[in-house]
Amino acid sequence: MQRSYAGCDHVRCASAPTGGHALPGLDQHVHFALLLTLFTGLSTGIGSLLGLLNRSFNPRLLALSLSFSAGVMIQVSFLEIFPKARTALSAVLGVRAGYLWTTIAFFAGIALMAALDQVLPSHGDAPLLGLHPSQSASAEERSTLLRMGLFSALAIAIHNFPEGLATFMAAVSNPRFGFSIAMAIAIHNIPEGLAISAPVHYATGNRALAFWLSFASGLAEPLGALLGYVLLRSVLTPLVMGVVFGSVGGVMVYICLDELLPAAQRYGTHHQMIAGVIAGMVVMSTSLLFLA
Repeated sequence: MQRSYAGCDHVRCASAPTGGHALPGLDQHVHFALLLTLFTGLSTGIGSLLGLLNRSFNPRLLALSLSFSAGVMIQVSFLEIFPKARTALSAVLGVRAGYLWTTIAFFAGIALMAALDQVLPSHGDAPLLGLHPSQSASAEERSTLLRMGLFSALAIAIHNFPEGLATFMAAVSNPRFGFSIAMAIAIHNIPEGLAISAPVHYATGNRALAFWLSFASGLAEPLGALLGYVLLRSVLTPLVMGVVFGSVGGVMVYICLDELLPAAQRYGTHHQMIAGVIAGMVVMSTSLLFLA
């Protein structure tokens, strides 16, 4: 007899609560989930295009968009992902142990992102949005900017792997909030595209190189989702699903606190950032209420 587990909505689980078998229903939303991660990855290229083709820049709108995305992701992490992970693990391990391992998985996700930040160079927030290659710069300055752009592309590409996995797992479990997470991460990826293309364009004067470099870094997102699917497909029991979901929640919260909110405050004011976060939480809560 098949049984459906909380923590994997819309996924039919053929295993017993011991978590000894994989989830054969995992394929149900895989194509949609992969398309979502492709969309989020392509938004890095969109950010690059906006920077290369547009000379106008509205920092207030970007600040509100980033903080709104953070509000959506924080609300989804604590209202949807963490409870689903806890319920799935509690069904296998018991209530107390399930809560304990959900918490451990959550902070393990945060620790993973923190470790990546320590070993990778900072990719910044595209401080060169108003600069153009026609402006005078020494060879040393151009070399420094090119190096900054290349390191930004590397750092963002590696960061995109867990982001792609987070979007993919959310969409496989529940396309409704998977779509919400994808939209939030897509907005977050736009300034990352700018962070790559701006210094490369300014250093080389080559728009094509700046665009394709940022575009390639964004493709790490669907690659991370695909790799995670291939590796986890055969072992994705309710136990593993719960651990992965707990970790994904930690990854998303870290992205909000370490990247989205600091960038939003740099581009706007403190109160604009707070307004965006609250708006994102309200919209996400309302959507979850009406679509439940």
